[in-house]
Amino acid sequence: MTPDMLIVIAILLAALVLFVTERIGVDLTALSVMAALLLTGILTPAEGLSGFSNAATVVVAAMFVISAALRGTGAVDALASFTSRMYEKNILTGLTLTLIVVGALSALMNNTPVVAVFIPVMLGVAQDRGVSPSKLLMPMSFAAMLGGITTLIGSSTNLLISAVAADHGLGAFGMFEYTAAGAVLFVVGAIYLLTVGFRLIPVRGEQTELTDRFSMKEYLTDVVLLPESSSVGTTVAKSPLARELDMDILEVMRDGRRVRGRVERVELRSGDVLRVRGDLKQIRAVQKRTGCVLQANAALHDKDFEADDLVLLEVIVAPNSPLVGTTIRSARFRNVFRANALAIRHNGRLQRSGFRDMRLTAGDALLVEVAREDADAIKTNRNFVVASEIPVPTLRKRHLIPAIAIGLGVIGVSALEILPITIAAVVGCILLVLTRCITLEEAYQAIEWKVIFLLGGIISLGIAMEKTGLAALLSEQIISIVGGYGPTAVVAVLYTVTALLTTIMSNNATGLLLAPVAIAAAESMGVDARPMLMAVLFAASASFMTPVGYQTNTMIYGVGQYRFSDFLRVGTPLNLLLLAVSTLIIPFFFPF
Repeated sequence: MTPDMLIVIAILLAALVLFVTERIGVDLTALSVMAALLLTGILTPAEGLSGFSNAATVVVAAMFVISAALRGTGAVDALASFTSRMYEKNILTGLTLTLIVVGALSALMNNTPVVAVFIPVMLGVAQDRGVSPSKLLMPMSFAAMLGGITTLIGSSTNLLISAVAADHGLGAFGMFEYTAAGAVLFVVGAIYLLTVGFRLIPVRGEQTELTDRFSMKEYLTDVVLLPESSSVGTTVAKSPLARELDMDILEVMRDGRRVRGRVERVELRSGDVLRVRGDLKQIRAVQKRTGCVLQANAALHDKDFEADDLVLLEVIVAPNSPLVGTTIRSARFRNVFRANALAIRHNGRLQRSGFRDMRLTAGDALLVEVAREDADAIKTNRNFVVASEIPVPTLRKRHLIPAIAIGLGVIGVSALEILPITIAAVVGCILLVLTRCITLEEAYQAIEWKVIFLLGGIISLGIAMEKTGLAALLSEQIISIVGGYGPTAVVAVLYTVTALLTTIMSNNATGLLLAPVAIAAAESMGVDARPMLMAVLFAASASFMTPVGYQTNTMIYGVGQYRFSDFLRVGTPLNLLLLAVSTLIIPFFFPF
């Protein structure tokens, strides 16, 4: 064990802790790893920064743009609408088609927008067919992951492991090189989800009204301001009523109509009806002393907001949104988005008070109240996925054909090896902009820069592990334990370790850490490295056991009202099943 190895191990352990705890963003963690390796002299500047010029990083950025252009045509929404109609026959028929469509789309484009489109559709189906949303959302998310392992561009992790293989002189993966093996895993996974998995998924979140789903009965009401109230004549911002009762005044209704403008600047009058978010028990106890009285029907329902030209929406904080890591207060949510946050479902827990200083994470489900004229701004905002309204599919025929043609062209020329995937993807992005399928500004916005910086930074750790000999040392340890049972046993161990790591940290980081170990293990045993790399590639997307290991799981976590244990209950058998199947089929499709 050399001093350089010890330094890399220390940096690796620190990175693992930061990835798991998420004390800072995963992108900042990756950049910190790169900086530490440069400062300690483990890597040269050229080696440390090489992740940003890596072919995989460039292709991942390009695929974000291509995916955004394809979604912008309305084709994904139309397919989602079509699958929803299949549920009219029976649930299993509709769910089977959903898994196939989501899996196929995820094989050819980024699965985050695919899941974003299908979430409100699945919630609508659940409401119409009287089935729990949890029964539909989890299989849909798992299908997106399984579909991503069938092609080179199905997952950014696939591209990264392919780049590692190319850097070692093993040749990059072909577009459909492992499609047959991936398809077997997809079919096995789909059969499990439609049978055993469907039965294991618990019933969660059957309420149809948003006020019921967020249990707002004792936290949301209207109060009438009495003439003797000390708040009469003051603005909402300076109202003694709000301070004494520790409540938020959301809207002011006067003469049966909502007072427009910024609420905090409204001067209160006797007889004003105040829509407030607070503890109804406390308000009832002190209403006379504070000069207000509860409306006769204290509890509010969705229809009460509609009558006042307001809209209730359930929105999900999107992965890689700038809101992640901020709070409702620090993000100035009310001023920036012109909406009131009423409640939050965070890490599976419902919070209806005291959440304004809680750090937001991807997948948090927010109940927001917004004026009808401002609702469209929320629905189109890239920070959110609106879960409470089913999008109306509109095919943009002018852009549909060129966008699909360019997307298929990128895949075709790469599959036929006419052009490397890097060149094909970049040229495809340029053509999409030139044909106005997507604007240049939209292209920049489509790229999830946190992912790009994560990749650019964490690639340096893989380089350091190889340069210091740590990857070879780790592979020797694996071989010393199971090598005597043959290379198939090593495949099983690599799959298991990768699958476990990817439940607690980024699948990209997991793939980059273990791909060099897989190659070193193959070299030590004198066998082809392809099967070892396939074990890492397949397992890196097998993050079924937690809601935080993969972004599609994170997106459905809050809106599906799941508990952490639900993913363990359904995902653990699936992981074990795919481990067994992968161990059998990888040597068949990729002989040693």
